[in-house]
Amino acid sequence: MKTLLLTTTFNSQTQAIYTKLKDLNYTVSVCFAINEQQILQEIEAFKPKLILCPFLKSYLPASVYKNYPTYILHPAPRGDRGAYSLEYALQEPTKRWGVVVLRANSEYDGGDIYAEASFEVRKTYKASLYRQEVVSTSLKLLDELFENIENNRAIPQILNSIHEPFTQAKRAIDWPRDTTQTIIDKIYLSDSLPGVLDEILGVECYLFGAWEEERLRGEPKEILAKRDGAICLGTVDGAVWVSHLKEVGRFKLPATYVLKERLKGVKEHRLPLLFDKSYKTFYETSVEFRDKVAYLCFNFHNGAMSTAQCIRLKYAVEYLKERCEVLVLVGGMDFFSNGIHLNILEDSQKQGEDGWANINAMNDLIRSIIFADEIVTVASFARNAGAGGVFLGLACDYVVAKEGVTLNPHYKTLGLTGSEYHTYTLPKRVGQEMSQKLLDECLPISVSYAKKIGMIDKVFEDRDYYEELHSFARDAFDDDFVWEKQDYLEEHGEEIEACKEREIEVMYPEFWEEDSAFHELRREFVWKVCATETPERLKNVVRI
Repeated sequence: MKTLLLTTTFNSQTQAIYTKLKDLNYTVSVCFAINEQQILQEIEAFKPKLILCPFLKSYLPASVYKNYPTYILHPAPRGDRGAYSLEYALQEPTKRWGVVVLRANSEYDGGDIYAEASFEVRKTYKASLYRQEVVSTSLKLLDELFENIENNRAIPQILNSIHEPFTQAKRAIDWPRDTTQTIIDKIYLSDSLPGVLDEILGVECYLFGAWEEERLRGEPKEILAKRDGAICLGTVDGAVWVSHLKEVGRFKLPATYVLKERLKGVKEHRLPLLFDKSYKTFYETSVEFRDKVAYLCFNFHNGAMSTAQCIRLKYAVEYLKERCEVLVLVGGMDFFSNGIHLNILEDSQKQGEDGWANINAMNDLIRSIIFADEIVTVASFARNAGAGGVFLGLACDYVVAKEGVTLNPHYKTLGLTGSEYHTYTLPKRVGQEMSQKLLDECLPISVSYAKKIGMIDKVFEDRDYYEELHSFARDAFDDDFVWEKQDYLEEHGEEIEACKEREIEVMYPEFWEEDSAFHELRREFVWKVCATETPERLKNVVRI
């Protein structure tokens, strides 16, 4: 079936649906909703049987839904209408929320519903609820949607009032009165967009990334400590960590990068390299042991990995090599990893130098994984991964994934050729021809497709994923495998290192030369410059 995805941007929801439709052998094209004339031109060029809108922030032109069967995914249950649906889901004491797919018409979110499902509302922040529960529920709805379209089965939408705008006045923190939990809830409602507008040490900024602090205490809004880029502020009944700030008119950064010299005299309140989670506080790296398996978690905001984070993670890998038989890389709450930290590079006064340091720190981390010759390593793609984050996972002996996860194994959309030993790890798994195809096409792929081409080893169902992962990891250690691995690395070690050296040689000018495409493309990405056209790579691409 020819299906057009009409969307504001190629976000996680759109990518998940795109990859599933491709796996079902649908002919799929993507159209960015920029203006009515452009939309109609791209629709006419593709001539879809139906249009699906996974993520649309603007009103749909009547010329579209009157002339083409158009369906909108709305992250809310029947009767909920308008924007800010997830804010209201998290604000209300509800245990369940939902997703509906409705036929577009003149009523805003008022068309007949062709598919619907509900999910349990997890105590988390808005973007996490969207990336996990909303996306997975949407994928499960597709079969029902197409069956009901085919049989013309639908139920009427309940035409309740459209939500009022969820303004900053509703999000604002009242520091003299709000409890720690209230502050966390308000930041959760607004993370990752638009954030909670506030003022910290004279800087007007938006707040993101809230963590409860159990031990530190101080006056409301007093800055008590800093740690790994985050700041800890006192509350009326405790303290809260805020990991990221976005100065008005700029872009999101770790809090200490925004406040800089204003934090002079604030103590760095350190934790062990691998926190045991014995009390509530902000942390990025932790480990859990089960049997002889170590699960290494690295919960880096949006999956971005700075130089310092890569170094800490390398130390963690080296430490755990001596304490387990199998090391599982778990990644973070919402992303496995997305590679180097573009926002920090954009903020840097020495972008070439800092970019070069970041990619080399990432490579050092990956080398420690590839050459971990006395243990078995497993990557767990339970969350999406992109660019260098994909190749961080491929450095492991085995790669397993949870159904519904999307991978972006490419770099070129940011003007980079990439490193992370990808010229060794990717061809080793899929062959040189497929490797180059993935790098050149710059398209997302599902983990199901990744398994089909040999890029990953196992895909487990969502429901029992972590038990299946543990069974796999527990059984992965084998003396013969480790001996063979040691022999292989001894024989091919120089060749593996040569792959990385060639990658770095090509990347050097991409970081250091002023006219490198990377600088402009990174700037557009970090500053969230709106697209002026649909990228050609997303238009009616047919997999061979």
